[in-house]
Amino acid sequence: MENQDTQSSASSSFVERIAEKLGGAANAARIYGEPVERNGFTVIPVSKAVYGFGGGAGMKTGEEGSGGGGGMVLTPVGYIEISEGSTRFRSIKDPQTIIKIFAISGVLVMLTARSITKIFRK
Repeated sequence: MENQDTQSSASSSFVERIAEKLGGAANAARIYGEPVERNGFTVIPVSKAVYGFGGGAGMKTGEEGSGGGGGMVLTPVGYIEISEGSTRFRSIKDPQTIIKIFAISGVLVMLTARSITKIFRK
């Protein structure tokens, strides 16, 4: 029983260490980029952060091990524009959004057409 408690403790502290490292990487300095100033305008890039991690530990006859990993993805979503005392957020259009809309619309049209065909066959 003591081995399982030790294993559980080692595994949870391992996962906690990964979470701390990724949490430190996903800070405001990464979300909001360095301000850029040109011709009276200041632009601050803005990103969306998505991160995840996993880990675990196990034992097998006379062996034990642990492992884990994680990652983070930053996606630009827009920028903050500052000029003449006013501030405005400008979003960046994601081309993948349009592709997703067309894909979902296509599936819905196909399902609707199939349903209508079934109704008229009866």
